[in-house]
Amino acid sequence: MASSRILSIGARNVVQRVLLPATTTTPKKFTALFARRWFASYPSHEVVGMPSLSPTMESGSIASWNLQEGDSFAAGDIICSVETDKATVDFEAQDDGVVAKLLVEAGPAVINCGEPIMVTVEDEEDVGAFKDFVASSAAAAAPAAAAPTEEPTPAAEPVAPPAAAAAAAAAPTPAAPAVALGGERVVASPLAHMLAKELGHDISAIVGTGPGGRVIAADVKEFVPAAAAAAETPAATAIATAAPIPGVGYTDYALSASAQELAARLAQSKRNVPHYYLTIDVTMDELLKMRTTLNNAMSSDDDAPSLGVYEMLLKAVGAATKAVPTANASWMESVVRVYDSVDINVAVGNGDALYTPVIRDVATRGVKSLSQDLARCVAALEPNEEGETVGPLPEEFMSMGTLTVINLGMYGIKSCAPIIREPQATVLAFGGLENRIVPNDDGEDLYKQSVVMTATMSFDHRVVDGAVGAQWLAAFKSHVENPTTLLL
Repeated sequence: MASSRILSIGARNVVQRVLLPATTTTPKKFTALFARRWFASYPSHEVVGMPSLSPTMESGSIASWNLQEGDSFAAGDIICSVETDKATVDFEAQDDGVVAKLLVEAGPAVINCGEPIMVTVEDEEDVGAFKDFVASSAAAAAPAAAAPTEEPTPAAEPVAPPAAAAAAAAAPTPAAPAVALGGERVVASPLAHMLAKELGHDISAIVGTGPGGRVIAADVKEFVPAAAAAAETPAATAIATAAPIPGVGYTDYALSASAQELAARLAQSKRNVPHYYLTIDVTMDELLKMRTTLNNAMSSDDDAPSLGVYEMLLKAVGAATKAVPTANASWMESVVRVYDSVDINVAVGNGDALYTPVIRDVATRGVKSLSQDLARCVAALEPNEEGETVGPLPEEFMSMGTLTVINLGMYGIKSCAPIIREPQATVLAFGGLENRIVPNDDGEDLYKQSVVMTATMSFDHRVVDGAVGAQWLAAFKSHVENPTTLLL
């Protein structure tokens, strides 16, 4: 009996496993798809769908193919560059394979997420069989998989109670994932299947460490059969995997999927983006006075939270970006995209609980409105006295802004040179407020005591050159030291 399954592949982003119904439209949000097919006219192969490289991506285009038909690739090789509405992102392979057929050409044509873009095989000699392959062949394979053949094999025949079988006949059925000998659904790479067969391992007993729990070649190589017998339930396996692993003089701690994704994104940004850093000291006296004045004016409203320094600094960031709009941009390979709205991601929490909710239209809104949005984000993400969070974060705050602001002053940090998050071109870090002795330009005394903060900004040199970066920091300093300009 023909069968099919869908596998996930790494794409430097959050990876989801999605089952693609044979008779329904493609889901809007998911990462790269592999629909593996076994049917009479073609050797074993995988049909790769357009990957979703961000939570909001619904379509994209192939900017360029790095591989051609017949080319072999290994884990980590860049298959193609995908252009989204915000950036051009590399699409990486998770395991070894050979490109059998490119189903779409590079160019501006928009492709919905999940639509087939290429076919891969395990053996190079199978490439020739896909010379006349078209995308409709993959779509037709799923209905064919549901029809019984003259000699069905026990492994491919679904086992279901009569009621479930009747319901399946009355409704569209999704493409069936691969079925192991024990009847469980297994998601694994082609190389992992081959190694498991050669080593005599039951692949359904191997715990996958790849994206979405996918079994990869390294899992098969490191698999010890005795360890599988000790895992009584999937829950016990998950607990054992997450538990610290002590060693001689060290302890290994498992990383969550979100932590691995964040690490991959930061490493990619540090490699791809030519960073440079500018630092400036800002006198905070006048801004602190205005904050006190505004809070006294709002004291009659008991329900209104008091204004903090952070939201006033965010307003200054919006005003500075409005004054130097070319810094509010992203690198798009062939163009630099300048945004009209100043949308700021603010860092909240740390470690696995690190989030960057977005505060929108900062340049055009009042400080009180910014304070309310910031309070909602913090309330949803930070645990209360019982250790519980209100969460989840409202949908309106879950997206990529045009720049990021990080506040490390609460930890006593004086300055920080942060890593830019692609596709953004800037990130600003605040240090702590401290009393310093500074020259006095107004009175008879030569020096005076002032509250000073150090701000450091990282720039993408492809988008913002040094002169523009200096102009932005000068505008920011001017707005903070003369906060009445924030009211204009």
